[in-house]
Amino acid sequence: MNILVIGGGGREHAIAWKIDQSRIDHNIFCLPGNPGTAAFATNIPGKVTDFPLVKDTVAEKNIDLVVVGPEVPLVEGITDFLAAEVPSVKVIGPSKKGAMLEGSKDFAKDFMTRHGIPTAKYATFTGTSYEEACAFLDGMQPPYVLKADGLAAGKGVLIVSDLQEAKSLLKDVFDGKFGAAGDKVVIEQFLDGIEMSAFVLTDGKDYLLLPEAKDYKRIGDGDTGLNTGGMGSVSPVCFADEAFMEKVRKRVIEPTIAGIAKDNLDYKGFIFFGLMNCGGDPYVIEYNVRMGDPETESVMTRIKSDLLAHMIACADGTLADEEIEISDKAAVTVIMASGGYPEAYKSGYPILGHVEKGSMVFHCGTSFKDNVVVTAGGRVLAVTANAANIEDAREDAYDAVGNLFFEDCYYRNDIACDLLSLEGGDED
Repeated sequence: MNILVIGGGGREHAIAWKIDQSRIDHNIFCLPGNPGTAAFATNIPGKVTDFPLVKDTVAEKNIDLVVVGPEVPLVEGITDFLAAEVPSVKVIGPSKKGAMLEGSKDFAKDFMTRHGIPTAKYATFTGTSYEEACAFLDGMQPPYVLKADGLAAGKGVLIVSDLQEAKSLLKDVFDGKFGAAGDKVVIEQFLDGIEMSAFVLTDGKDYLLLPEAKDYKRIGDGDTGLNTGGMGSVSPVCFADEAFMEKVRKRVIEPTIAGIAKDNLDYKGFIFFGLMNCGGDPYVIEYNVRMGDPETESVMTRIKSDLLAHMIACADGTLADEEIEISDKAAVTVIMASGGYPEAYKSGYPILGHVEKGSMVFHCGTSFKDNVVVTAGGRVLAVTANAANIEDAREDAYDAVGNLFFEDCYYRNDIACDLLSLEGGDED
């Protein structure tokens, strides 16, 4: 079986790595892939939004299954394109309409409201209704949450405590702070709680629940500084016990799948549920129509069953026949980033060192230069370790990080510390 994984980051490396463990005879191609995927797959140079190139690759490599990693090609309609141009190929990724669950915050909030899925109260505004939006803010309690409606590379959410600052930032968004993504803005009630992520693979009727995870968005220790694409992740999440996850299933996941069916959204792929645990009750912050990054790097290492078999069943609409097996071990992922990220940074530095068996290094932003792996992005490497518990996994992950080096490297030192505090009853 020939599989094409679309994307070139740590998420796609982790997905391709897991597919490569399949008992099913397979060949993996990655477009564009990275130096990490080159170890076991064939990389195809190109852009993930070059749909004609994807179509040609499917034809030339006799691809049977396409797995779409990033959100942009999904929102732009790659699944619909392939269905029209190469109807024989199976695709893991929703249709363009289904991808609107991530492509438009307003679409997602309306979907949740109609299908009774718990989420924060909200209203949506455009630049022409700025005064009306300000009046809406006047009637709210701080902090204020402003979300650009469209895709903004994970940076389109603003949370501020000062009313005048909220109004000023709202104007900045309407004036182009996030480009076309900010033509509409969702203003919503702030939810106070602990954040986590749940993931499913669904064929639009049934689903498999993947391991949950928690990521760390801020650049600095103690969740300080600017938002990033994610500086680390951990799985499992100690407060997501059986009782809480049953609420997630009944109140969030199953109504979402039922809503997808009711609304006739063609959906075969992953759903990422960004959740807030508010006093033991789950509320949906957002949907993503793909796996998260760097959560995927932790989640994939905990799946014991055959992911490729699950994906084939998903594409065939027979997911009800599948059972997923999850490892009891914990996973901790630490992102090694370029100094200066998420603002200006330099690239092209050689990456030195190696890690012992038991840890994985997923490539997020790397490339080859004269046959040497060099830095090529803000987030460079995702270092993942698995162990019997979070404390040991964390120690192993940081030991592995200590054996890798590139110039101007930066990473957080406190990934998973908050969960260790929760597990220990916050005794410190």
